[in-house]
Amino acid sequence: MSGKLYLVPTPIGNLEDMSFRAVRILKEMDIILAEDTRTSAPLLKHFGIDKKLYSHHQHNEHKSVTEVIRFLKEGKQVALISDAGTPAISDPGFLLVREAIRNDIALECLPGATAFVPALVNSGLAADRFTFEGFLPVKKGRQTRMKELADEARTMIFYESPHRLLKTLEEFMQYFGSDRQASVSRELSKMFEETKRGTLEEIKTYFENNTLKGEIVICVAGK
Repeated sequence: MSGKLYLVPTPIGNLEDMSFRAVRILKEMDIILAEDTRTSAPLLKHFGIDKKLYSHHQHNEHKSVTEVIRFLKEGKQVALISDAGTPAISDPGFLLVREAIRNDIALECLPGATAFVPALVNSGLAADRFTFEGFLPVKKGRQTRMKELADEARTMIFYESPHRLLKTLEEFMQYFGSDRQASVSRELSKMFEETKRGTLEEIKTYFENNTLKGEIVICVAGK
C-alpha cells in the first residue's frame, strides 16, 4: 500500500504562524524532505520534532524525486517543507507533486504561510484578481516578460532580492510608468516588517535613502 505525500508550509518569519496540524503531521512522518536541512533543523527542534531531515532542493530534485517516489511506494509517509512558506511556490516541490500524481500516490497540502498573500492584502491594491509572477528571469527573457506585463490589467505580484530591488523598480517605471501605484513589503511577519506604498517613483526614491534588508514582495497595480 502506497504512502502519502504531505506538503507542509512553514513560517515565513514568525514561528507562531506554525499550525498545530503542521507540527502533528511532521511528528508522524517517516521522512521529512527539506530545502536546506541547516535552516529547517532549528525549526523542527523548536517544536520538538525529532526526525532526520533529507535534502530536496533545486539542485538535486530531479535525482531526489525518483528515490522519494520509491519510498512512497514502499508505504512511507513523507512530508516536504521549504525554508519558509508553502512548498512549490517559488520553491522546490512541483516535480515531486507531479510524479506523485503520475504514480497514483495520495497527496495532501496543508494551508499555511505564503509571503505574497499578506503582501497583497497589505498593499491596498485590488485583490479580487491578480497574477503571481514570482521571480522574474534575471537575464534571458526578462525584457520580453516585462513587455507582456505592460498591458496586464490585474494586480501583479513579484518576489525580489534586496540587492536587485532598485533596478527592478527602475525597470517597472520604464515599462509600467513611473506613476503606477505599487507597494513593497519586506520582512513580513518579522520584527522589522515594513510595507511602503505609493507610485513606483516614490517607492524607489524611498528605498534609495533607506536600509534595505530581508525578503521582498512587490505588488504593482494593473494597467
